[in-house]
Amino acid sequence: MAITLGPATDGRTAEAFARPVRMSGPEGPWERVREAVARHGSVVVHGRLEEWLPDDLDDPRLRPLLGRDHARFQAMTHPQVRSRFVASRLLLKHVACAVIEAAPESVELAYKPGGRPYLRGLDQIDISLSHTENLLLVGLTRRGWIGVDAEAKDRPMLGLGTENQVCTPYESRTLAQIAEERRNAALVRLWTLKEAYSKAIGQGMRFRFTEFGFSPQDRNVQVLRPDGAPGTGEEWAFHTCLVDRAYTVSVALFDAGFGDSRDTAAATMLDAGLIAALVDETGEAGDRAE
Repeated sequence: MAITLGPATDGRTAEAFARPVRMSGPEGPWERVREAVARHGSVVVHGRLEEWLPDDLDDPRLRPLLGRDHARFQAMTHPQVRSRFVASRLLLKHVACAVIEAAPESVELAYKPGGRPYLRGLDQIDISLSHTENLLLVGLTRRGWIGVDAEAKDRPMLGLGTENQVCTPYESRTLAQIAEERRNAALVRLWTLKEAYSKAIGQGMRFRFTEFGFSPQDRNVQVLRPDGAPGTGEEWAFHTCLVDRAYTVSVALFDAGFGDSRDTAAATMLDAGLIAALVDETGEAGDRAE
Protein backbone atom coordinates (compact mmCIF):
# COMPACT_ATOMS: atom_id res chain seq x y z
CA MET A 1 0.00 0.00 0.00
CA ALA A 2 1.28 3.48 -0.89
CA ILE A 3 0.18 6.67 0.85
CA THR A 4 1.17 10.12 -0.38
CA LEU A 5 3.11 12.21 2.14
CA GLY A 6 2.85 15.95 2.52
CA PRO A 7 0.69 18.37 0.48
CA ALA A 8 -1.67 17.28 -2.25
CA THR A 9 0.00 16.18 -5.47
CA ASP A 10 -0.21 18.69 -8.31
CA GLY A 11 -1.49 17.73 -11.76
CA ARG A 12 1.94 17.53 -13.36
CA THR A 13 3.26 15.22 -10.66
CA ALA A 14 0.16 13.04 -10.84
CA GLU A 15 0.70 12.65 -14.58
CA ALA A 16 4.37 11.72 -14.09
CA PHE A 17 3.90 9.04 -11.43
CA ALA A 18 1.70 6.03 -10.88
CA ARG A 19 1.25 4.51 -7.45
CA PRO A 20 4.16 2.20 -6.58
CA VAL A 21 3.37 -1.35 -7.65
CA ARG A 22 3.91 -4.25 -5.26
CA MET A 23 5.40 -7.38 -6.85
CA SER A 24 5.67 -10.46 -4.67
CA GLY A 25 7.72 -12.67 -6.98
CA PRO A 26 8.91 -13.39 -10.52
CA GLU A 27 5.67 -15.14 -11.47
CA GLY A 28 3.80 -11.82 -11.51
CA PRO A 29 1.24 -10.91 -12.72
CA TRP A 30 3.03 -8.01 -14.44
CA GLU A 31 0.10 -6.25 -16.11
CA ARG A 32 0.05 -3.35 -13.62
CA VAL A 33 3.73 -2.65 -14.28
CA ARG A 34 3.19 -2.53 -18.04
CA GLU A 35 0.06 -0.42 -17.64
CA ALA A 36 1.91 2.13 -15.48
CA VAL A 37 4.67 2.51 -18.06
CA ALA A 38 2.13 2.71 -20.90
CA ARG A 39 0.22 5.50 -19.14
CA HIS A 40 2.94 7.44 -17.33
CA GLY A 41 6.15 6.44 -19.07
CA SER A 42 7.56 5.41 -15.68
CA VAL A 43 6.95 2.94 -12.88
CA VAL A 44 8.14 2.35 -9.33
CA VAL A 45 8.02 -1.25 -8.11
CA HIS A 46 8.62 -2.58 -4.61
CA GLY A 47 8.96 -6.05 -3.15
CA ARG A 48 10.14 -7.81 -0.03
CA LEU A 49 13.56 -9.40 0.32
CA GLU A 50 12.14 -12.74 1.40
CA GLU A 51 9.86 -12.84 -1.65
CA TRP A 52 12.67 -12.33 -4.16
CA LEU A 53 15.43 -14.31 -2.46
CA PRO A 54 15.98 -17.75 -4.05
CA ASP A 55 15.81 -20.72 -1.71
CA ASP A 56 19.22 -21.89 -2.88
CA LEU A 57 21.87 -19.24 -3.56
CA ASP A 58 24.05 -21.95 -5.12
CA ASP A 59 21.42 -22.86 -7.68
CA PRO A 60 23.17 -22.96 -11.10
CA ARG A 61 20.15 -21.24 -12.65
CA LEU A 62 21.24 -18.02 -10.95
CA ARG A 63 24.23 -17.68 -13.25
CA PRO A 64 22.28 -16.86 -16.44
CA LEU A 65 19.82 -14.74 -14.46
CA LEU A 66 22.55 -12.58 -12.93
CA GLY A 67 24.82 -12.54 -15.97
CA ARG A 68 28.01 -10.62 -15.28
CA ASP A 69 26.76 -9.84 -11.79
CA HIS A 70 27.18 -13.50 -10.89
CA ALA A 71 30.96 -13.15 -10.54
CA ARG A 72 30.45 -10.11 -8.33
CA PHE A 73 27.95 -12.05 -6.25
CA GLN A 74 30.32 -14.99 -5.79
CA ALA A 75 33.02 -12.67 -4.46
CA MET A 76 30.73 -11.43 -1.68
CA THR A 77 31.11 -13.00 1.75
CA HIS A 78 28.59 -11.26 4.03
CA PRO A 79 25.31 -13.26 4.01
CA GLN A 80 23.02 -10.23 4.23
CA VAL A 81 24.89 -8.38 1.48
CA ARG A 82 24.71 -11.46 -0.75
CA SER A 83 20.99 -11.86 -0.14
CA ARG A 84 20.15 -8.23 -0.86
CA PHE A 85 22.33 -8.20 -3.96
CA VAL A 86 20.68 -11.24 -5.51
CA ALA A 87 17.11 -10.30 -4.59
CA SER A 88 17.42 -6.68 -5.73
CA ARG A 89 18.97 -7.66 -9.07
CA LEU A 90 16.32 -10.26 -9.72
CA LEU A 91 13.56 -7.73 -9.03
CA LEU A 92 15.22 -5.11 -11.22
CA LYS A 93 15.74 -7.48 -14.15
CA HIS A 94 12.22 -8.87 -13.96
CA VAL A 95 10.73 -5.37 -13.91
CA ALA A 96 12.77 -4.33 -16.94
CA CYS A 97 12.03 -7.52 -18.82
CA ALA A 98 8.32 -7.31 -18.09
CA VAL A 99 8.32 -3.87 -19.72
CA ILE A 100 10.38 -4.82 -22.78
CA GLU A 101 8.76 -8.26 -23.06
CA ALA A 102 11.97 -10.26 -22.95
CA ALA A 103 13.43 -13.07 -20.88
CA PRO A 104 15.51 -11.94 -17.86
CA GLU A 105 18.47 -13.96 -19.14
CA SER A 106 18.57 -11.89 -22.34
CA VAL A 107 19.15 -8.52 -20.67
CA GLU A 108 22.41 -7.56 -19.00
CA LEU A 109 22.94 -5.07 -16.18
CA ALA A 110 26.03 -2.89 -16.39
CA TYR A 111 27.35 -0.10 -14.20
CA LYS A 112 28.60 3.40 -14.84
CA PRO A 113 31.82 4.61 -13.13
CA GLY A 114 29.91 5.82 -10.07
CA GLY A 115 28.10 2.50 -9.68
CA ARG A 116 24.79 3.51 -11.27
CA PRO A 117 23.15 0.52 -13.01
CA TYR A 118 21.89 0.60 -16.57
CA LEU A 119 20.58 -1.86 -19.13
CA ARG A 120 23.16 -2.61 -21.79
CA GLY A 121 21.85 -1.76 -25.26
CA LEU A 122 18.66 -0.16 -23.91
CA ASP A 123 19.46 3.53 -23.89
CA GLN A 124 15.75 4.41 -24.12
CA ILE A 125 15.17 3.09 -20.60
CA ASP A 126 16.66 4.42 -17.36
CA ILE A 127 16.60 2.48 -14.09
CA SER A 128 17.30 3.07 -10.41
CA LEU A 129 17.56 0.78 -7.42
CA SER A 130 17.25 1.14 -3.65
CA HIS A 131 16.89 -1.18 -0.68
CA THR A 132 16.57 -0.76 3.06
CA GLU A 133 15.88 -3.42 5.68
CA ASN A 134 13.67 -5.95 3.83
CA LEU A 135 12.30 -3.51 1.24
CA LEU A 136 13.48 -3.65 -2.38
CA LEU A 137 12.69 -0.71 -4.67
CA VAL A 138 13.10 -0.28 -8.43
CA GLY A 139 12.39 2.75 -10.61
CA LEU A 140 12.14 2.59 -14.41
CA THR A 141 11.40 5.29 -16.97
CA ARG A 142 11.47 5.74 -20.71
CA ARG A 143 11.21 9.54 -20.42
CA GLY A 144 14.70 10.46 -19.27
CA TRP A 145 16.37 9.86 -15.89
CA ILE A 146 14.97 8.38 -12.70
CA GLY A 147 16.23 8.02 -9.15
CA VAL A 148 14.55 6.25 -6.24
CA ASP A 149 15.34 5.98 -2.55
CA ALA A 150 13.73 4.41 0.51
CA GLU A 151 14.27 4.70 4.26
CA ALA A 152 12.38 3.45 7.29
CA LYS A 153 9.88 6.20 8.06
CA ASP A 154 10.87 6.26 11.74
CA ARG A 155 14.64 6.14 11.20
CA PRO A 156 16.11 8.45 13.88
CA MET A 157 17.79 11.44 12.25
CA LEU A 158 16.85 14.50 14.25
CA GLY A 159 19.27 15.61 16.94
CA LEU A 160 22.07 13.31 15.81
CA GLY A 161 23.94 15.88 13.77
CA THR A 162 22.27 14.69 10.57
CA GLU A 163 20.83 18.13 9.91
CA ASN A 164 24.31 19.61 9.63
CA GLN A 165 25.32 16.99 7.07
CA VAL A 166 22.11 17.09 5.05
CA CYS A 167 20.37 20.45 5.27
CA THR A 168 20.95 23.74 3.51
CA PRO A 169 20.51 26.93 5.58
CA TYR A 170 17.05 27.36 4.07
CA GLU A 171 16.05 23.79 4.97
CA SER A 172 17.28 24.22 8.53
CA ARG A 173 15.10 27.29 8.93
CA THR A 174 12.00 25.64 7.49
CA LEU A 175 12.51 22.48 9.54
CA ALA A 176 12.59 24.58 12.69
CA GLN A 177 9.09 25.84 11.82
CA ILE A 178 7.61 22.33 11.71
CA ALA A 179 6.00 20.85 14.80
CA GLU A 180 8.59 18.89 16.78
CA GLU A 181 6.69 15.60 16.55
CA ARG A 182 6.73 15.84 12.73
CA ARG A 183 10.26 17.14 12.30
CA ASN A 184 12.08 13.81 12.11
CA ALA A 185 9.68 12.52 9.45
CA ALA A 186 10.27 15.72 7.46
CA LEU A 187 14.02 15.17 7.68
CA VAL A 188 13.68 11.56 6.49
CA ARG A 189 11.64 12.86 3.55
CA LEU A 190 14.35 15.40 2.69
CA TRP A 191 17.01 12.71 2.88
CA THR A 192 15.18 10.39 0.48
CA LEU A 193 14.46 13.23 -1.96
CA LYS A 194 18.14 14.16 -2.02
CA GLU A 195 19.21 10.56 -2.47
CA ALA A 196 16.72 10.08 -5.31
CA TYR A 197 17.80 13.29 -7.08
CA SER A 198 21.50 12.44 -6.69
CA LYS A 199 20.91 9.00 -8.17
CA ALA A 200 18.92 10.42 -11.07
CA ILE A 201 21.79 12.71 -12.07
CA GLY A 202 24.32 9.93 -11.56
CA GLN A 203 26.18 11.49 -8.63
CA GLY A 204 25.18 9.36 -5.65
CA MET A 205 26.90 10.51 -2.47
CA ARG A 206 29.52 12.46 -4.42
CA PHE A 207 27.12 15.42 -4.55
CA ARG A 208 27.13 17.23 -1.19
CA PHE A 209 23.62 17.34 0.22
CA THR A 210 24.19 20.80 1.71
CA GLU A 211 24.62 22.23 -1.81
CA PHE A 212 20.99 21.71 -2.86
CA GLY A 213 17.69 21.33 -1.09
CA PHE A 214 13.93 20.92 -1.06
CA SER A 215 11.30 22.71 0.93
CA PRO A 216 9.68 20.49 3.59
CA GLN A 217 6.41 22.29 2.97
CA ASP A 218 6.43 22.79 -0.80
CA ARG A 219 3.28 21.97 -2.71
CA ASN A 220 5.08 21.73 -6.06
CA VAL A 221 8.35 20.06 -5.08
CA GLN A 222 11.49 21.26 -6.83
CA VAL A 223 15.21 21.46 -6.22
CA LEU A 224 16.21 24.62 -4.36
CA ARG A 225 19.51 26.43 -4.00
CA PRO A 226 21.02 26.70 -0.49
CA ASP A 227 19.25 30.05 0.03
CA GLY A 228 15.87 28.64 -1.04
CA ALA A 229 15.84 30.05 -4.57
CA PRO A 230 14.55 27.72 -7.32
CA GLY A 231 17.23 25.45 -8.73
CA THR A 232 15.35 23.38 -11.32
CA GLY A 233 12.45 23.89 -13.69
CA GLU A 234 9.43 21.91 -14.83
CA GLU A 235 11.59 19.28 -16.49
CA TRP A 236 11.95 17.71 -13.03
CA ALA A 237 9.16 16.03 -11.08
CA PHE A 238 9.39 14.65 -7.53
CA HIS A 239 7.12 12.48 -5.43
CA THR A 240 7.23 11.05 -1.91
CA CYS A 241 4.93 8.39 -0.50
CA LEU A 242 4.69 5.87 2.30
CA VAL A 243 5.03 2.21 1.28
CA ASP A 244 3.75 -0.64 3.45
CA ARG A 245 3.06 2.00 6.13
CA ALA A 246 6.70 1.64 7.16
CA TYR A 247 8.95 3.17 4.51
CA THR A 248 9.35 6.67 3.11
CA VAL A 249 9.95 6.41 -0.63
CA SER A 250 10.96 9.30 -2.89
CA VAL A 251 11.25 9.44 -6.66
CA ALA A 252 13.04 11.99 -8.84
CA LEU A 253 12.20 12.05 -12.55
CA PHE A 254 13.83 14.15 -15.26
CA ASP A 255 11.91 14.48 -18.51
CA ALA A 256 14.60 14.68 -21.18
CA GLY A 257 12.08 15.45 -23.91
CA PHE A 258 12.68 12.17 -25.70
CA GLY A 259 9.01 11.86 -26.46
CA ASP A 260 6.80 8.95 -25.50
CA SER A 261 8.35 5.80 -26.95
CA ARG A 262 5.40 3.51 -26.38
CA ASP A 263 6.91 0.53 -28.17
CA THR A 264 9.17 -0.95 -25.51
CA ALA A 265 9.28 -4.51 -26.80
CA ALA A 266 12.77 -5.95 -26.91
CA ALA A 267 12.48 -6.57 -30.64
CA THR A 268 12.24 -2.82 -31.11
CA MET A 269 14.54 -1.51 -28.39
CA LEU A 270 17.32 -4.09 -28.10
CA ASP A 271 19.57 -4.95 -31.01
CA ALA A 272 19.50 -8.68 -31.78
CA GLY A 273 23.26 -8.73 -32.28
CA LEU A 274 23.78 -7.32 -28.81
CA ILE A 275 21.57 -10.02 -27.30
CA ALA A 276 23.68 -12.66 -29.03
CA ALA A 277 26.86 -11.03 -27.76
CA LEU A 278 25.53 -10.95 -24.21
CA VAL A 279 24.59 -14.62 -24.38
CA ASP A 280 28.08 -15.46 -25.61
CA GLU A 281 29.70 -13.44 -22.81
CA THR A 282 27.71 -15.17 -20.09
CA GLY A 283 28.11 -18.56 -21.69
CA GLU A 284 24.41 -19.29 -21.30
CA ALA A 285 21.41 -19.24 -23.53
CA GLY A 286 18.86 -16.88 -23.46
CA ASP A 287 24.23 0.66 -3.54
CA ARG A 288 24.00 4.46 -3.25
CA ALA A 289 24.75 5.41 -6.79
CA GLU A 290 22.20 2.79 -7.84
